[in-house]
Amino acid sequence: MTILPPPTVPTDTAPVTPPGPGPADLRHLWPATTTERPHGEVHVGGVPLTEIAEGHGTPVYVLDEAEVRERCRTYRAAFPEAGIHYAAKAFLCRALARWVEEEGLGLDVCSAGELELAVTTGFPADRILLHGNAKSPQDLATALRLGVGRIVLDTPAEIARIAAAVGTGGRQKVMVRVTPGISAGGHHKIRTGSDDQKFGLSLRDGHARHAIARILDQPPLELTGLHCHLGSQITDVRPYLLAVRRLVGLMARVRDTHGIALPELDLGGGHGIAYRPGEPALDLTALAAGVRTELADSCAAAGLPVPRLIIEPGRAVAGPAGIAVYRVLAVKRTPGRTYVAVDGGMSDNPRPALYGVRYAPRLIGRHSRAGAERVTVVGRHCEAGDILAEGVPLPADTHPGDLLAVPVAGAYHLAMASSYNLVGRPPVVAVLDGRARVLVRRETLEDLRVRDVGL
Repeated sequence: MTILPPPTVPTDTAPVTPPGPGPADLRHLWPATTTERPHGEVHVGGVPLTEIAEGHGTPVYVLDEAEVRERCRTYRAAFPEAGIHYAAKAFLCRALARWVEEEGLGLDVCSAGELELAVTTGFPADRILLHGNAKSPQDLATALRLGVGRIVLDTPAEIARIAAAVGTGGRQKVMVRVTPGISAGGHHKIRTGSDDQKFGLSLRDGHARHAIARILDQPPLELTGLHCHLGSQITDVRPYLLAVRRLVGLMARVRDTHGIALPELDLGGGHGIAYRPGEPALDLTALAAGVRTELADSCAAAGLPVPRLIIEPGRAVAGPAGIAVYRVLAVKRTPGRTYVAVDGGMSDNPRPALYGVRYAPRLIGRHSRAGAERVTVVGRHCEAGDILAEGVPLPADTHPGDLLAVPVAGAYHLAMASSYNLVGRPPVVAVLDGRARVLVRRETLEDLRVRDVGL
């Protein structure tokens, strides 16, 4: 068992503002369909969260279909001329693939598993991009077999491998992932646009230009454009504008050297969202206006036609549409700190342990008249670092059996979940217009047993 040092605890133990979503919380952190009823009941998509917890058990993830669809439409409205590809790594299931396809989005995937699930759901393969810094032979074979729209090349070794797999007479559209030397993102572990890391081909040292030349010498490969991904949880527009300038500069050098104007430019995703009241989020309107202007100006200065823009939002589509619901198992008070332990934790949400992410859980299902105290919400797992939220206000009378809801839980929770301590992964329940339905069932002990085939 890994033992981590305890996190810093706020020393201020004075009374805090009573918990519960105020107007700003409901508007910015919770889905638009959220309503609060008397006695502390919270409805999402017209369905009481307590009803879902009683009917499906806890932990449980609730996904608001209307919120997902509305966020897809918001992106299409902001970037009407662009290709919008939902980043499946944030969270993918068959229903979600169908929703984003019906809303006119493409998809980007990182494995044969994500690709197969999407295509067998009916998602058009030609609207899918395959990513990955180390694609397996199965990943590439599946992509070619299913006719994936683009393969984003991340290493020089992939060039010959894919060309050989396509063979004489075949043709596969590809893009080159360029590392533009830009550091952006909410945590150093999720910054992917800087030099000296595992993703992409460096613009600075010439590896990107060398790879482009090699691709153009391979008849089975059709180079459609450049790709970059700067990182995750970016809340500032400026890194994207710098990326546009640098990539258009590379496009100009490709034109000058090889006589071709690449028709596509993919700026990836990484659009930051707020997890707690007062946190910043990326301004999508400002991003769209800034990128559109910078792209037009940079291309005009270089004498290039404006390429078709592609962006890849994931977290910004699914994250705010999800709510995690837990049941309190224990409350323990120690000098200077109160622990509220719930029936989930790092097996269904490893992000706090990985990146120090902070959330804003609240009590649901009853109204408390008790004052609020700052507590640490912890999980059930055998790790000192299994902390879901630190220094958050909950009623002082929070007790075992209570329900806590955590908003902004739709991305990188269940997608990164494990069965640590042989605790099964939670189900996903969709809500829409007063109805709830299971999208992904709970992982049972029997599921875990049947995988264990040795004795």
